Amino acid sequence: LPLVFDIILHVGTLAVTVFFFRAELKKILSDIIKSNFKSEGGTILLRIIVGSIPTAIIGIAITFFLEEIFRGVASLAVSFLISSFLIYISKLRTQVKDIVDYKSAVIIGLAQGFSIIPGLSRSGLTISVALILGIKREEAFKFSFLLSIPAISGALIVMVCSQFTVFSSVNLEWIDLLIGVFIAMCLGYISLRILRRILHKFHVFAFYSLFLGLLLIAASVLI
Repeated sequence: LPLVFDIILHVGTLAVTVFFFRAELKKILSDIIKSNFKSEGGTILLRIIVGSIPTAIIGIAITFFLEEIFRGVASLAVSFLISSFLIYISKLRTQVKDIVDYKSAVIIGLAQGFSIIPGLSRSGLTISVALILGIKREEAFKFSFLLSIPAISGALIVMVCSQFTVFSSVNLEWIDLLIGVFIAMCLGYISLRILRRILHKFHVFAFYSLFLGLLLIAASVLI
């Protein structure tokens, strides 16, 4: 059941992201069909590809070789504290850029790769890094979630392929899976709407992460 829950969550998240950014994806697809890689859609696609490369390298390295290092309460607490720091300093930027250039795409992709570590929020990490790099809030929000599409798709494929026997043995009706995906999509859509509305107050999430990090440290000391 944990595996099924993860798959439902991934499918729901992927579906709602595609739906939420359907206009941007339609533009990208249109420019691909026209082989117009110098247009807005074409350049966004190229930057997503560039950003996805470091995501894949780091994600694979952590998943298959370093996963044990990041288990435990102490690692989780440190991850929350790192998230808190990055989110908070994202409001201290001194310059603003209208676009995500290739260098920024690589750095944001690196951040997304590290977000596989428990306690590091993918959207929190990528948006805060984009803001630190001076990218406009709306552009940071958009690129963060467009960049998540290949990452979530890849993670979903790896998850299903590596655990296919386990997944196929789970006795669940298709209607149950569809209901689960629908619920995940509804929650994801609401979350995206809220996040877009409060982008100008994005730094407040730093206090939430700080609280969780300190709470875990206190719990590890007292227990």
